[in-house]
Amino acid sequence: RIFQAVVSWVEHDGTIYVIPKSFEIPLNKLMMDIQSSFFNCLGLLETYHWKKGEACIVRGSDTMWYRGKVTGVGGSAVQVQYIDWGFRELIPQCHLYPTTLYTGVPPFCIHCQLYGIVPVGKVWQQDAVSCLQELLINEEVEIHIQKLPRNPWGKVSIRLYFGGMSLSSFMVYQKYCVAEGSEVLAELELLEGDAPVLPSYVLPSLPVPGDPFPVTVTHLVTPREVYICFSPKNLMQGSAAETDSSCQLEGLDEALRWCNKIVGYLPPLTYFHAEMPCLVEYQDGLWHRGKLLSVHQINPVKILVQFVDYGTYFVVPETRVRPMPCCLLKYPIRAVRALLAGIKPAPYDENMERIPYSPEWSMEALWAMVECVEGKELSASILALSPEVTISLCEADKTLVHQKLIEKGLAVLDE
Repeated sequence: RIFQAVVSWVEHDGTIYVIPKSFEIPLNKLMMDIQSSFFNCLGLLETYHWKKGEACIVRGSDTMWYRGKVTGVGGSAVQVQYIDWGFRELIPQCHLYPTTLYTGVPPFCIHCQLYGIVPVGKVWQQDAVSCLQELLINEEVEIHIQKLPRNPWGKVSIRLYFGGMSLSSFMVYQKYCVAEGSEVLAELELLEGDAPVLPSYVLPSLPVPGDPFPVTVTHLVTPREVYICFSPKNLMQGSAAETDSSCQLEGLDEALRWCNKIVGYLPPLTYFHAEMPCLVEYQDGLWHRGKLLSVHQINPVKILVQFVDYGTYFVVPETRVRPMPCCLLKYPIRAVRALLAGIKPAPYDENMERIPYSPEWSMEALWAMVECVEGKELSASILALSPEVTISLCEADKTLVHQKLIEKGLAVLDE
């Protein structure tokens, strides 16, 4: 069985508590009932002799009441487990109240153990548990049940996936655990993006030539050479292919979010080759999909990279490059390189500053084109797929975006 769940807690012994997404509505209803029933309750003010395993209602630090179970007694505080979330706390007795209400409702959290791995030394170490807690608590994950316990209160053996990555393989990769089965080792190979040979990025499916579609321009190389991204609105019109594309966008965003959480655990790159997929840190501090183009400088090492979902190029130090987890390679790149039809550079004017890497174009023409496309949703239509993708690009009023450049004498029509 496979289901989505939110991780509520990770215990010191590696037990992972999850709340299935399908339980959210009944759990919220139960919580509302508890708050209503105990709204005026001040807690237990007189002395009470608590017993281990006894049911109770607990006032949490957020002043809300929760179902609990006494797991330890001693001194002025009582150790209590929040049975619907899994975590334990020492609670002052004045914040507890014995009750038999709601005891007939099973706990909403499921306690699980990772299948196919064992912790190093067969005991979960604190750094491994801290890693699990940092990664998982309050996060939505995908649960694959592998084995049910014989005892109804036992742990369910699971495989857990976050952002398309296997948690078991990740823990083996970080040397917190060792694999017991071949399946974990196979998934480990998919996680290890520092393998000498990685597959290339998947190219997106292009619209039918001649059909208009909304795009945004994410990068300009020259006024004629651009990178475009399909508008998300275009991916939500209802067809199976469009729905699949929309799901891919959401899946990539989620996978990148998880990669930004685990990037601190990924090692630096130890080798480089052209067109190699990688993770690259952008100026906003977030890590994005990229590919290595060349080593720009040797000492210190600086690398020319391209952010494949935007088309932009940057020179970055090697400290801002990490191996690419293979799970990110299944999503098509978002930025498509295209040439604009019907435009070519104006006659060369040596008095105008030129684009260094494309001197037939002036810098003024480049900045004028930036003003024409920046932050706008435009309409594109594919005119040719080979030898290169060639498009017409129009504004909302059907005016060609390069018309203003022609009017200013910064470009000319290419018949």
